[in-house]
Amino acid sequence: MAMWSDRKDFIFKAVEEMYTDVASRPGAVFHFPTGRLACLFVGYSADQLDCLPPEATESFAGVGCPFEADVIREGDVVLDVGSGSGTDVLIAAMLTGPTGTVHALDMTRAMRDKLRRNAAAMKAANVHVLEGNAEQIPLADASVDVVTSNGVLNLVPDKRTAFGEIARVLKPGGRLQIADIALRMPVLEQSHADPRLWAECVVGAIVRDDYVSLLKAAGLDVEVIGEMDYFAGSVSASTRRAARGLGAHAIVMRGRRHSSACALEEPERS
Repeated sequence: MAMWSDRKDFIFKAVEEMYTDVASRPGAVFHFPTGRLACLFVGYSADQLDCLPPEATESFAGVGCPFEADVIREGDVVLDVGSGSGTDVLIAAMLTGPTGTVHALDMTRAMRDKLRRNAAAMKAANVHVLEGNAEQIPLADASVDVVTSNGVLNLVPDKRTAFGEIARVLKPGGRLQIADIALRMPVLEQSHADPRLWAECVVGAIVRDDYVSLLKAAGLDVEVIGEMDYFAGSVSASTRRAARGLGAHAIVMRGRRHSSACALEEPERS
């Protein structure tokens, strides 16, 4: 138990260091796509991005466009798990409007500080920035309508706990939109021991069917609605090679917390 706890601490530290770098050096080259070009590559429209401060998109490091799920409605309380510099938070803030709320959860101080500046620049008074990670979400049970996350949950060491936390904070029937990395083949156990590899978005990922099964075990009914070869956009030949070997790819999922209603029932539209 102590060894696993120590490894988790090292993983969180490695991830925090990586994304501090993404926040503070947006023009740098990373092994994964970043910035506005990455937003366009994974499916955001130029119209969506033009509404945001450039400082929000310059540190974007997501792996897909979770808004393809189309689950956020006006007045919703939304939680973004791993909010980064705010691309998805600010889009969600526009969708939910002044009567809604967006909680932005991130463990990296540099990203939280940048998000606060970006929210202030957009006068997004409905954005609330929280410090923390997916394994310990600092919100009450059944307090949010929608959870969104983009390229983050693959970085979390204890996914079962994280998925349980997401289910806990969602209201019964609450909705879910996730973009993340999934695999077609499992990672070798010895690779899990290197925290630096977790921060590179491949080693922490799990097999796609296992991902869906863990979400369902947490009480979250999900369906995969899109996928893409995300690592084709990497400038690193070794990263592309490792991703191909594991069948690493990005998926977008839509889901709902279990309730008496049928799973994946479409939310009512106003």
